[in-house]
Amino acid sequence: MNPIDVDIDDLIPHRRPLRLIDEILEVDENTVVSATRVAPQWPMLENGAANPIVLIEIVAQTAAALGGLKEKKKDKAAPAPKGLLVGIKSAKFFIDAIPLHSRIITRCTTRLLLENFKEIAGVIKLDDTVIAEISLQSVSY
Repeated sequence: MNPIDVDIDDLIPHRRPLRLIDEILEVDENTVVSATRVAPQWPMLENGAANPIVLIEIVAQTAAALGGLKEKKKDKAAPAPKGLLVGIKSAKFFIDAIPLHSRIITRCTTRLLLENFKEIAGVIKLDDTVIAEISLQSVSY
């Protein structure tokens, strides 16, 4: 996968150090794939590893990037979306800690349930191993 040439700051409201995704690798109408590396400034980092709960935020940011890409497709001058209110429908973690500098790949698929209400399915991998499956529900504002 080759990164898509896009400035993530134009797609989501998060800024460093709270913006956790680094690259957009793939995108289609309802799916986006992001990549990131666990960095020393990340929240929930302890003893050289990140708590997997942070993956919930990575799924939310990846899904928000898809929304931002859709808005940019409609209007190149559109500002980054203001944000999402997100609820966790389910989260299954298959790892206890994510080592510092690990590269994480996140695939999110969204489906519209109502006008601004979506369900987001996220699968997160470390190398070829699934480390989490997370389902979110969001309302855009």
